[in-house]
Amino acid sequence: MLNTLRHDIEVVFDRDPAARSVPEVVLSYPGLHAIWSHRLTHWLWIKNAKFLARCLSQLTRWLTGIEIHPGAIIGRGLFIDHGMGVVIGETAEVGDDVTMYHGVTLGGLSGHKVKRHPTIEDGVVIGAGAKILGPVVVGRDSRIGANAVVIKPVPPNSVVVGVPGKIIKRDGVRQDDVKPGLENGQLADVLLATLTSLSARVEKLENSFETKQELHCD
Repeated sequence: MLNTLRHDIEVVFDRDPAARSVPEVVLSYPGLHAIWSHRLTHWLWIKNAKFLARCLSQLTRWLTGIEIHPGAIIGRGLFIDHGMGVVIGETAEVGDDVTMYHGVTLGGLSGHKVKRHPTIEDGVVIGAGAKILGPVVVGRDSRIGANAVVIKPVPPNSVVVGVPGKIIKRDGVRQDDVKPGLENGQLADVLLATLTSLSARVEKLENSFETKQELHCD
């Protein structure tokens, strides 16, 4: 247990350059508190103390702003940065060394008691505000851009952005003319690219219309 707690703290130092000391991390990182709480609530859940697990989970939600259902399966090395608004559903599965930013939702699309939440494989980074919905699998070492909405499976080593989510890079090969970086803040914005393209077309049409008017006047 002590080794697990120590590893959780080391993960924060590895992925957050703002972390300065162990006391600061232990006392002021809500993502860490939520993960520690989930370890207890998940243990209670599998021991069939489901009511107590849910009550403690709700208390953690009030204290941290992070909602992790006790039934969710969480691997080692999960780092939730900032964390406010993160929601992880009951049948979600999160692998090892996953990073999530604030506002991430691993949600369900079915009202039936089946596997209805996503499976996130090892090494995935999920940007702020991203929504991954349904029993889809996000392959290992993939990157999900900020505010993306993912409703289809994502192959390993992919970069996904936009609404709905679009794969723009896979195994290091671009899928279109967008050139994203792998850092959360550098992921390409498909919506912005689309609006820029539409703006250019409108300007071209306006210029064409003005030219025709000038010719008609002459």
